[in-house]
Amino acid sequence: MLAFCQEPIRVDVHLINVAFSVLDARGDFVNNLGQDDFEVFEDNVPQKISFFARASEIPLHLGLAADFSGSQANSIKPHHKDLQIFLKTVVSHRDDVFLLCFASRLRLAQDITSDAAQIVDRLDDFEHYRSGKGKFTSANFPELGPHEIRPSNTDTAFFDAVYESVRLKLSGNQAGRKALVIFSDGDDNSSARDEVEAIDIAQHSDAVLFCVRYTETGKDGQLTARNKNGITVLERMARETGGVHFDARDKDLAAHFRQIGDQLRSSYELAYHTTNPVSDGSFHKILIRARHAGLTVRAKTGYFAR
Repeated sequence: MLAFCQEPIRVDVHLINVAFSVLDARGDFVNNLGQDDFEVFEDNVPQKISFFARASEIPLHLGLAADFSGSQANSIKPHHKDLQIFLKTVVSHRDDVFLLCFASRLRLAQDITSDAAQIVDRLDDFEHYRSGKGKFTSANFPELGPHEIRPSNTDTAFFDAVYESVRLKLSGNQAGRKALVIFSDGDDNSSARDEVEAIDIAQHSDAVLFCVRYTETGKDGQLTARNKNGITVLERMARETGGVHFDARDKDLAAHFRQIGDQLRSSYELAYHTTNPVSDGSFHKILIRARHAGLTVRAKTGYFAR
C-alpha cells in the first residue's frame, strides 16, 4: 500500500491532478495496477503522466447532505434510516464526516467528526427542531455559506448546498479521498449557484459526488417533468465527478453504500502537466484509459481552465 503524501500535488496551475478508480468486467474494483497500465488524454491529446500513486484503506473525508425541503417531506424517515446504514457500512474510525441539512437554508447539523454516532445524534436533534419543538439559531445549527434572500421556507437550495459543502469543507489538501453523499431528489428552485458551478467546484477540489435519489411519483407511478429533471441533474453530477447515482428504492442500497466505500478506498491518483496551459475558462475533457481489455475507469470527466 502506498499512502498519499501529505503535501499537495498541485505545484502550479497547469499540473492537473485526477483521482480515479478501476473496475473489471464483473464490477469489482481493481487496485494492483501501475502507471504503465494507463494512458491519459486531454481533449483527445495524449498527456505524459508526471505523478502516479495507488492506495487502499485510505482515510475518507466525507460530507452527508440531507434534503429537508417540501418535496422530500415523505422521505425524511427513509433519509434517516439510509444515512444510518451508510455510516455503519462505510465510515470507520480513520475517517471524518460532517452533516449538512438543507431546504431554503443550509444548516450545518454536525461539523467534521470521526464519531459516526455523533452524526446520528445531531440528525435526531435537527429533526426535533424541524418539527417545531425548538428554534434554529446560529449557535445550534449554523448556516453554511453566505446568507441569501429566499422567498419561502419550503424552497430548495440544492445547488448551493452542494457548492458550499465542497467549498467550505472538502476543498483542502487532505491526504485521502473526498466525497459528498447527497440524499435528495435533485430539485432546486432558489439557489444562487447553478448546476455547472456545483460540478465545477467538485471537479476542481477532486471531490466525488454520490447521489442517493428519493423521487416522489404520483399515484399512477408516473414521473413528472420536474421529477425527470431532478433525475437528470443527479445522474450528471455523479457522472461528471466520477461518482454514481442510486435510486433509494433499490432493495440492495446497503450493497451500493459498500460500493461507495470500496471505490473511495481502492483508488489511484495521477497528475500531468497539460499540453494546453491557456487559462481561458474553457472546459477540457479528461480521459483515462486502461491498457488492458475489460477494465473501466471511473473518474471526473474534465476541468475548467482558470
